[in-house]
Amino acid sequence: MDVNDSMITTMRLVADYVPQNPLSGPFEASWRSMTEHYTEYQIATWGSLFFHEVTYFLICLPGFLYQFLPFMQKYKIQQNKPETWEAQLQCFKLLMFSHFFIQMPLMCGTYHFTQWFNIPYDYDSIPPWYILGLQIFGCFIVEDVWHYFLHRVLHHKNYYKYVHKVHHNFQAPFGAVAEYAHPVETVVLGTGFFLGILFFCTHFVQMWVWGLFRLLETIDVHSGYDIPYNPMHLLPFYTGARFHDFHHMNFNGNYAPTFRWWDKLLGTDQQYQEYCSKMGTKEGLKKD
Repeated sequence: MDVNDSMITTMRLVADYVPQNPLSGPFEASWRSMTEHYTEYQIATWGSLFFHEVTYFLICLPGFLYQFLPFMQKYKIQQNKPETWEAQLQCFKLLMFSHFFIQMPLMCGTYHFTQWFNIPYDYDSIPPWYILGLQIFGCFIVEDVWHYFLHRVLHHKNYYKYVHKVHHNFQAPFGAVAEYAHPVETVVLGTGFFLGILFFCTHFVQMWVWGLFRLLETIDVHSGYDIPYNPMHLLPFYTGARFHDFHHMNFNGNYAPTFRWWDKLLGTDQQYQEYCSKMGTKEGLKKD
């Protein structure tokens, strides 16, 4: 019995006690309409590109607006380094190149993956939302392992200045910086996104749902703002914006994208903990 079979069997035992998805009605109508009017190739390629662009910039939008709202500035982590139009334009230009010339070809590959492994697109084959939730959590675990160790490799002195330094052009990141990276890094670290799909994907919808949550996470940790009552902090051992903001400021340590446990186990959060102790806070960079 593989991982997915074990997961599905376990969840079916408690299915009768789990509420139904309240969005199933409008979602069903939209999904059925999409699959009736577009081919699987169109959905997997152009649909994925459209979905990525819309979700990426919509998730970035609140953080972009924060810079114009004085009452939000108390939540900015590095308050002495405000966003600039020049930096944001520089970021946008590379993002457009990366999205259309690096990530788009990868999205084309997902179509061939679904065909090779007979991944369905139809609405009736979509697994229950709670099984999707577990599959997405599994993707987070797999991607987190890949990202942590490959991220450390990219910080090695023999590679850093050629590849990862591009991402670290922003010592005080903002949301859109999440995917601002050298093409090699986009492919290397982006591979972790697809590894979870190899283990857990049972329906095409999971690719979009996984992509949505991965964007929510990576844009949040790059936002540069520590917003109270952030629902992302409901994830156990979640890194958060302060944790990752220190990585951009310090360049070393705090390599994990989502969960803190690898940094904790391998001691790569030591400088962060020392900094927190020096600043007199357990949460991270001191608020001015």
